[in-house]
Amino acid sequence: MPEDKKYRSLLRDLQQMGKAVVAFSGGVDSTFLLHAAREALGANVLAVTLATPYIPQSELAEAKALADSLGVRHRVVVEPFPEAIRNNPPDHCYLCKRHLFSTLLAMAAEERIDHVLEGTNSDDLQDFRPGLRALRELGVESPLLKAGLAKDDIRRLSRSLGLSVWDKPAKACLLSRIPVGTWVEEAELRRIEEGEEFLARIGFPAVRLRSHGEIARIEVPLEEIPALIAAARQHGVDDRLKGLGYRHVTVDLAGYRRGSLNRNQDAAS
Repeated sequence: MPEDKKYRSLLRDLQQMGKAVVAFSGGVDSTFLLHAAREALGANVLAVTLATPYIPQSELAEAKALADSLGVRHRVVVEPFPEAIRNNPPDHCYLCKRHLFSTLLAMAAEERIDHVLEGTNSDDLQDFRPGLRALRELGVESPLLKAGLAKDDIRRLSRSLGLSVWDKPAKACLLSRIPVGTWVEEAELRRIEEGEEFLARIGFPAVRLRSHGEIARIEVPLEEIPALIAAARQHGVDDRLKGLGYRHVTVDLAGYRRGSLNRNQDAAS
């Protein structure tokens, strides 16, 4: 166990719960939380991954593999597209979190488990995250936040614990690639997913493919733009994305920004 005051505090809080359900996406934060919960609670932890149409299939596969590697009981629950967010409203994150975590709370009640946990960290409070309001309203607990753990803490501790995702780029649901107020078809989500997976395979895992109808706008970290342009020629990025139905393929010269399609320009996605 890492010799870290915040981590010890986290374990103490988890041990007092007795049993817990962990909302598990397979990202850095939820994997770290699940590892700590398993250490604190042993077999009395259940990881649940909610599989919606706007979560990439690759993320679901990775979550399954991670839960298996941690030796944790894991359940994948397939959730249909909530019609309340079909037009990608500005508050889709809040509405989605209300819907999905209500499902988790009902599942926990059936299992006679009093605690539902998720992986918000202290850095998340610096972003515009309407989903956090839904978590507070529902009484979902955020142990990493309570322990004062920031993203750098979590990555450092995850590395020392041997967690393979310690340096995994931040992810967000595929709705964040589509302009607010746009009607969302599942075929469009699959198109974005296929495009991003291709870009990741050629060396750009921290990528966003913002989809504007016939225009694909690629965002990568600013320092990676020259490499992307070189890779585009080598790997035929223009032809590949046009093969998915785009007429124009562009690189955003401002680089990757969280929430660049959000009207407030400050959402984390």
